[in-house]
Amino acid sequence: MHRLPRTNLSMTSVFIAIGRVVTDLIRFSGQTAVLGLEVLVSPFAGRMRFGLMGQQLVRVGFGSQFVVVVTGAVIGSVFAAQSYYVFSSVGLETAVGSVVSIAMCRELGPVLTALMVTGRVGAAMAAEIGTMKVTEQIDALRSMGVHPIDYLVFPRFVGMMISMPLLIAEAIGFGILGSYLVTVKGFGVDEAAYTKNLKLFTDLDDVGIGMIKGVVFAILIVLISCMNGLLVRHGAVDVGRRTTQAVVTSSLSVLISNFFLSILLNYFFPI
Repeated sequence: MHRLPRTNLSMTSVFIAIGRVVTDLIRFSGQTAVLGLEVLVSPFAGRMRFGLMGQQLVRVGFGSQFVVVVTGAVIGSVFAAQSYYVFSSVGLETAVGSVVSIAMCRELGPVLTALMVTGRVGAAMAAEIGTMKVTEQIDALRSMGVHPIDYLVFPRFVGMMISMPLLIAEAIGFGILGSYLVTVKGFGVDEAAYTKNLKLFTDLDDVGIGMIKGVVFAILIVLISCMNGLLVRHGAVDVGRRTTQAVVTSSLSVLISNFFLSILLNYFFPI
């Protein structure tokens, strides 16, 4: 019997593995898109559950404040210190505030907030829904005439959509505050010149870009996390696997979408 060379077998295995990954990605993207459409239809087709929305708003928004505030303050302070070391060599210490402000509004604030929320909230969403799927609680909801999307996904969607822009605003604010304390109070940069440059080079367009990114990131995180929870099939092991996949996929989606959003939004709102 004629056997294929070992090299051909290994290459075939590689192509099969790549094809399987691409196929799974396309399938998951389609399932997530369908879930997004169902969420958009949910407020018109189902009953509005304001109590559940309020609970998710508290869990997503209020519960994530400490992590987001610390992250924003630390990143703003570190970025200000590094910028000062560079700018002080050319006599531009007072420009640190404007550089940190623009960076926090346009890039660092939205992206870092989304990543922190993904790790804290996205994982919890996938694990909770996945556990309900394994314990057949979702089937019980269907048997009582309650649509799982209306009861589980839509309240989380609303909570995330409201919370994310507010969390990003907090991260931006505390990042700028940290920059001020490090630069003005720590390194002794002139406060009047620092404040003047910050106001001169930072405007509402910069803040608006951060808010737009926040809305997009919120949609990606909640849909990807909930979809992974709904796809749990094989018990507790699959819950852990899907939770990890939710965090990884959401984080990569945030980073990749941020690249394209930055190019698009900077075209319409240049610095």
